[in-house]
Amino acid sequence: MKHNILTAAILAALSGQAWACESVNINTAGAGELATALDGIGEKKSQAIVKYRDENGLFADAQALDDVSGIGKKTLAKNKDCIVTEQ
Repeated sequence: MKHNILTAAILAALSGQAWACESVNINTAGAGELATALDGIGEKKSQAIVKYRDENGLFADAQALDDVSGIGKKTLAKNKDCIVTEQ
């Protein structure tokens, strides 16, 4: 049994599936929730997301995060399956 679990963990890491995420709504989540749920998003970036949202309105889609300073294409790619925008 331990061998199967170890094998599964290794295969997941090698396939890029080691980071499993929970869906997070970028239009309603607070900075703390964003920092916890998104890979590569710390406290400063999550606060920037909330500030941008407050100043510019709701995000139409995940790609709109690219407009937030400090959020780039690599960060978006890592988190694309985690981000939702439905209200």
